Amino acid sequence: MPDEIRNHLQAHQEVTRFIEEKLAPEICRAVEMIVEALGNGKKLLLMGNGGSAADAQHFAAEIVGRFSMERRGLPAIALSTDTSILTAIGNDYGFDAIFRRQVEALAAEGDVVIGISTSGTSGNVFSALSLARQMGCRTIGLLGRDGGTIRGIVDMDLTVPAKDTPRIQEGHILMIHIICDLVEKRLFS
Repeated sequence: MPDEIRNHLQAHQEVTRFIEEKLAPEICRAVEMIVEALGNGKKLLLMGNGGSAADAQHFAAEIVGRFSMERRGLPAIALSTDTSILTAIGNDYGFDAIFRRQVEALAAEGDVVIGISTSGTSGNVFSALSLARQMGCRTIGLLGRDGGTIRGIVDMDLTVPAKDTPRIQEGHILMIHIICDLVEKRLFS
């Protein structure tokens, strides 16, 4: 069993090395995009399915609440949290519309819409991000594997090129924490 644990830790370290060596400039660009939007009174809309829905909620909580410093709350909405909206849209329009319909209702030009997808191919995330771009929003994808179809439609992709979902999710939450820390520091230091 210690070898299995060591294998998990080594795979995790490979992901963190990749983020440090390849994604750091992109993370900085994402921070700038978010800081500009929030500084101009805009908001973040975040979405994902399954574990990525939990990551979207976590990201929104850090922005609305606080990450590591006392400050005023900032506007961020996780689109996976309202079961009445999700089930009504899913029932009336289909699962692929659950995020798109909310983007249509809640997004405004200049907002930042962030889609999280470990496969990079989540149809409902793709659809919502496509609409967000048409509406004049900036878009970011936290993606996995090769970035999938979503990589080609977002303004910026932060893709963790691992094959297994747990490593991708570990990379996503690490980047989310880095982004939240830097956004707070840029806006409130």
